[in-house]
Amino acid sequence: MLGLMQDRQLLISSLLQHAQQYHPHTEIVSLTCEGETIRTNYAGLAQRSAKLAQSLAALGVKPGDRVATLAWNTHRHLELYYAVSGMGAILHTVNPRLFPDQIDYIVNHAESCVLLFDITFESLVSSLQPKLAKVRAFIAMTDEAHMPVSIEGCHCYETLVEAQDGSYTWPQFDEKTASSLCYTSGTTGNPKGVLFSHRSTVLHSFIACQADGLQLSSADSTLLVVPLFHVNAWGIPYASAMCGAKLVLPGPQLDGKTLFDLAVQEKCTFSLGVPTVWLGFFKHIEETPGVDVAELRLKRVVIGGSAAPRALITKFDKIGIFAIHAWGMTETSPLATIGNLLPKHEAYNEEQKTDVQVKQGRAIYGVELRIIGESGRPLPHDGTVAGDLQVRGPWVTSGYYGGKSGDALDAEGWFSTGDVAKIDSDGYVQLTDRSKDVIKSGGEWISSIDLENAAVAHPDIQEAAVIGIPHPKWQERPLLIAVRKAGAHPSVDDIKLFLAERVAKWWLPDDIIFVDELPHTATGKLHKVKLREAFHAQFNSSDVCAQ
Repeated sequence: MLGLMQDRQLLISSLLQHAQQYHPHTEIVSLTCEGETIRTNYAGLAQRSAKLAQSLAALGVKPGDRVATLAWNTHRHLELYYAVSGMGAILHTVNPRLFPDQIDYIVNHAESCVLLFDITFESLVSSLQPKLAKVRAFIAMTDEAHMPVSIEGCHCYETLVEAQDGSYTWPQFDEKTASSLCYTSGTTGNPKGVLFSHRSTVLHSFIACQADGLQLSSADSTLLVVPLFHVNAWGIPYASAMCGAKLVLPGPQLDGKTLFDLAVQEKCTFSLGVPTVWLGFFKHIEETPGVDVAELRLKRVVIGGSAAPRALITKFDKIGIFAIHAWGMTETSPLATIGNLLPKHEAYNEEQKTDVQVKQGRAIYGVELRIIGESGRPLPHDGTVAGDLQVRGPWVTSGYYGGKSGDALDAEGWFSTGDVAKIDSDGYVQLTDRSKDVIKSGGEWISSIDLENAAVAHPDIQEAAVIGIPHPKWQERPLLIAVRKAGAHPSVDDIKLFLAERVAKWWLPDDIIFVDELPHTATGKLHKVKLREAFHAQFNSSDVCAQ
């Protein structure tokens, strides 16, 4: 017997309609590529999104078509989130930080028919235009006064929007319809497309608004630092409309000063970003005379994308901001675990609470997690045993774009994440490494993440990376590559003595190299492939001392 409940489809357009009706005056603040600050609200977002959907339809965009973007966090990009998916097409956010050849591959592989871009990417789009055979229309996301001149047949975003009257009725369709497409930033091989649905996106939004989720609510002013081209900005554009949270969009300006000033000016209570962004945030605070952290209203920040150093979490704690460590990936929409504390942790001292916060958090409702050993059998969740992390749930991918549903899963429906992790008895996940980055030394595993975090805890180290170097006896040994803080001059011996008090003796790096900067992937993660290419050639087996 079936229940007698109404069957209403979970569509992205319903989020916008809800915000328009119940939070029409809640602000959306946007820094633009033209240097302006635009203030609008959910009523304005709904009106312009409807006009944009009309414009795209007039250009021939049909349900199921892919519409690509190369854009920053602005009000125009946010409008595309609702216009494209709302009309039944697929929003294809492309990471502009990727290499041009990768962008060429991604846009062509997706067969996107329209490409919208911010004017900061004019030269990139101009160079790619001859290669993008499937793109029928190029649209510059600006006004007539700032139109690029090098893109043949380019349309003006503002002109297209203003030509419409906004009398658009959002269509109804199956909630399992594809809504958006994001490609992984894989550092080896071609990127792979993850195709989200309206249903998965709306379900994911509910979690962000839960008290045991990201606690997002209408009381929040959210500084959205994580880019709109990073896994749908971790779902925040959708969740914000669901609950009516204020959105503050920094455009192309992600430097520490701009983020600090925006947080103060817009009374932001919540923010999200990768560790490198927050390192820049604190660099501004620490190096700028007169900065008063008491002006900040931030209560919570989410750190994701890569493991957060303990030192970073401690810095937030010292200025009264709770750092929420979260884990996920493009394939998980991305939220899979969130690092909120349990009631029992209220009795913990600050050091013990930080011990919990440095873990990647607990599985949220809808997500199942397990770790498996080399035999393929599940391992215990005792906090000591590490294994390959697998996940499944209603917003976890079943296959990659261009393939078939289920292609990415094992026989039991589990998706292998490529991460090595431990899970404790309370369900907290602690990543110990990527499967491809773990260092195997003398039959034992050394966690590059833990070693990096220990190094960053040194007061003179800004950032650190650890890679494995081949060794004739031990198979691999760790090499630490570090960036000194401005004006600091720690020696190799200084760092080794510091680490000796924090990690096992056999974990100590065989060598430490100081560099001016470390390479990062397009999503802000340490680019270990580049580091291996750069340093493996310098270290042959005879250079490395046996331990």
